[in-house]
Amino acid sequence: MIQQKKYFYSLEEFENSLLQSHSIINIDLDYHQIDDERASCLGFALAKCTNLLNLTLEIYENFIGDEGISALGSGLAHCTNLTNLTINLFENQIGAGVSNLSFALANCTNLSSLTLDLGCGKIGDKGASGLGHGLANCNNLSNLTLNISKNQIQVEGISGLGYGLEKLTKLSNLILNVSENQIGDEGTQGLSTGLANCTNLLNFMLNLSKNQIGTKGASNLGSALANCINLSNFKLDIRGGIIGDQGISDLGAGLISCNNLSNLVLDVGYNQIGDIGVSCLGIAISKCTNLITLTLFIYGNIFDESQERKIKNNFIKSKKLVLFYIDL
Repeated sequence: MIQQKKYFYSLEEFENSLLQSHSIINIDLDYHQIDDERASCLGFALAKCTNLLNLTLEIYENFIGDEGISALGSGLAHCTNLTNLTINLFENQIGAGVSNLSFALANCTNLSSLTLDLGCGKIGDKGASGLGHGLANCNNLSNLTLNISKNQIQVEGISGLGYGLEKLTKLSNLILNVSENQIGDEGTQGLSTGLANCTNLLNFMLNLSKNQIGTKGASNLGSALANCINLSNFKLDIRGGIIGDQGISDLGAGLISCNNLSNLVLDVGYNQIGDIGVSCLGIAISKCTNLITLTLFIYGNIFDESQERKIKNNFIKSKKLVLFYIDL
């Protein structure tokens, strides 16, 4: 029997429903002025949904802080049958308390798919590190989408997240948005250490744009990608850094090891890449022999027009590449 999804558009409506009867629900409380007190009420109600399998919780742009997110986590810890969970907490007031949510999810041992949007918050290093250590316990995850953009995260925080990713060896699909933080080269190294262990990844989208990443960070990322030998679809946004010729060359070298790569989107705009770097990238991508589609954004760099022609000519000659777009 197919379970029907139930939709709720107010906290009171959900609280007054038959909580134990729910298996698939969507709770939409965007712009509802949900504060810590009301978030605690939501957590209390969720604790009674012991038969819940799939939950989508939309709480975009409210006033939830650490107390509220901890209460939500406590409630979800009782939903031990959960297999799919989506929580949108974009633009709330959540700080380090987010770690309490991730540790609570460790009780949901059947959880295989998790989407967590914490963008435009203030979780900082402590929150990001705690989030990573909590996620490390969710070892049955195969699908993870995590947005922690614009959260004042630096080296310690992103390295803690890398620790968590290192433990998630069953991941096959990963979307990770860490854009507009301050992780730099050292932070990218910490993240890359974790990613290097995600060898079962098939589909991977990584946004590291505007993070002060230089040559060393790009090189470490390239080394990590070399371990992802099962990768089929990969999208990387690392624009607005200073990776230079050596960094882009090392990234390309990592991609060569991804023998199953069929679709690649690469945005390396505004990264001080010159003629040598562009040439090395073109050679590396030409060695990805199973590549079918390529989208390459390499605008705002410092190579000359002759390199533009060489890049395009290289891909025109490819026998397998059926679709490519290059923004120079």
